Amino acid sequence: MSIENEMRQKLMITLEPTRLDIINESELHAGHRSSPGTGESHFRILVVSEMFKDKNRVARHRMVNQILSEELAGRIHACALQTFAPGEDIG
Repeated sequence: MSIENEMRQKLMITLEPTRLDIINESELHAGHRSSPGTGESHFRILVVSEMFKDKNRVARHRMVNQILSEELAGRIHACALQTFAPGEDIG
């Protein structure tokens, strides 16, 4: 299973999001010195979940980082997060 699919599965099960966008941006970083060249190293994730209600941005990011701790510990070089509760302006 790809890293993207693993992350999607974990986030869907744990956060039950109403929206989940995972964008693989690894090709934008190909050739950078710190890029592992795996094609699955840089991601942008947008999550909308009721579980984020009444939590600040730091708490929300910590939740996602905890869920994806295994992937972030080695296989993912960078992960940009956008986390929202339903009804918040995504912009």
